[in-house]
Amino acid sequence: MYFLMFGVLMLLSMAVSGMLKSRFNQYSQMPIRLSGKEVAEKMLRDNGIYDVEVISVAGQLTDHYNPQNKTVNLSEAVYNQHNVAAAAVAAHECGHAIQHATAYGFLTMRSNMVPVVSISSRLSQFVLMGGLLLMVTMNNPIVLAVGVLLLAVTTLFTLITLPVEFDASNRALAWLNNANIVRDEEHEKAQNALWWAAMTYVVAALAAVANLLYYASFLFRRD
Repeated sequence: MYFLMFGVLMLLSMAVSGMLKSRFNQYSQMPIRLSGKEVAEKMLRDNGIYDVEVISVAGQLTDHYNPQNKTVNLSEAVYNQHNVAAAAVAAHECGHAIQHATAYGFLTMRSNMVPVVSISSRLSQFVLMGGLLLMVTMNNPIVLAVGVLLLAVTTLFTLITLPVEFDASNRALAWLNNANIVRDEEHEKAQNALWWAAMTYVVAALAAVANLLYYASFLFRRD
């Protein structure tokens, strides 16, 4: 059942990832007047944010907002291109910058969890493996329970990421429409692109929950 469940999730992840790339390739063929860099800079200015820098980073789909140094990092294609896909991605990342500037609750919670999650993600698999071994050899659940707790922290982090990502997309889409950056069909395509991007986080959250439930189930199977 475990391998079947994660096999299904893996196939789902591959399907979503493939659809995301397909949509972005398609919407990259729909030109608009502003580049991703210009979209990002305008959205920041329109929201009264002047202390965030928009920079270009290497790679594909490597776009992100860094709250530590206040930079909107756009992949080379997004940074330079004048199309609907680039505008959607740039605006989404600026949505995170706006969340940061307005102290959006879920983003603040997520940021505060980063140090703890960094430790728990490194330790959880080792503790879980050791805990399973002790369960089999000594019927001792304590170490496994600690491992499940560590895994629960990373799972919670993954779940908190969902409202952060959806809210950033909603902010992006509202601004793109109000600022007349994209219109009608273009807005619909931008919404579709961001929806598929959000689905990658949904699949990741489902996988995290399934993994947590799998290990937690051992604690209730003891003789």
